[in-house]
Amino acid sequence: MQSVLLCGRIFARAVVGYLPYDATGLLQHDPQERTKNRRLMHLVTASCGFSKDLSNPVFKKGIFGDDACFLARYKYVDVLGVADGVGGWRDYGVDPSQFSSTLMKTCERIVKKGKFSISSPVGILSESYKELLENKAPLIGSSTACILIFDHENHIVYAANLGDSGFLIVRGGKVVHRSEEQQHYFNTPFQLSISTPGLEDVISDRPESAASSSFGLKEGDLILMATDGLFDNMPDSLILQELATLKDRTVESIQSKVNNIAEHARQLAYDSTYMSPFAQHARENGLDFVGGKPDDITVLLSTVECYEE
Repeated sequence: MQSVLLCGRIFARAVVGYLPYDATGLLQHDPQERTKNRRLMHLVTASCGFSKDLSNPVFKKGIFGDDACFLARYKYVDVLGVADGVGGWRDYGVDPSQFSSTLMKTCERIVKKGKFSISSPVGILSESYKELLENKAPLIGSSTACILIFDHENHIVYAANLGDSGFLIVRGGKVVHRSEEQQHYFNTPFQLSISTPGLEDVISDRPESAASSSFGLKEGDLILMATDGLFDNMPDSLILQELATLKDRTVESIQSKVNNIAEHARQLAYDSTYMSPFAQHARENGLDFVGGKPDDITVLLSTVECYEE
């Protein structure tokens, strides 16, 4: 376990779902013609996160400790992603954040170039991982990953989740869809890896092993996407309690709420008497453990909204 930290610094940023992108080559339809067929929807998203390590106070865009995230739009498609670098690589002198952040940056670049299929988030993950493998100087490390694609016209979200990051879709105060967590065994999630030659027993899964799903969204639905730093410390019941007090659907309210959720998880992570979801899972696996799980935390909160007339 990492040493318990007494305080933390939160870094937050908001991304309004209707910011324009300069992109070509995909969805070559006139927006007025598309609107005639079905009303267009989009995501309004805000993110918040922090590192458990206070020794390095420098914060970079989309990077919170060993966690990383991105938000991108290509024409009438929104794409979100989170990744969690495997901290065990520090024992080999490797910075775990480099792998997760590069993976997400590569995914973002692929999206902005339009080199993906709307219904295949695993394709984005696979192409990004392929680029990392083909680098002249291979980037050593491992990471979980979760990618969501939202089609503005068909109102369908397509998801691929590898490991123990994930997402919830909330409608009317209830979880109506969620990602599937993937674990080889307790506290050992599925992960993409690139290892040094000669290093044995490194867990490495294929992008195609990600659990894939799709789900139809409605106006007003909420999507909460996060790394395991959130889910290991907050059960669904607490997350739903937080979301129930969302004031309105403005980006300011969404930002405030995602800040509150991340801060709540951080407080619980350092509560040594709290029976966290992580502690419950540990006990189910025969470990005598109680308390939260100090970890990097990254949270993205989106609301589904119709385009203004």
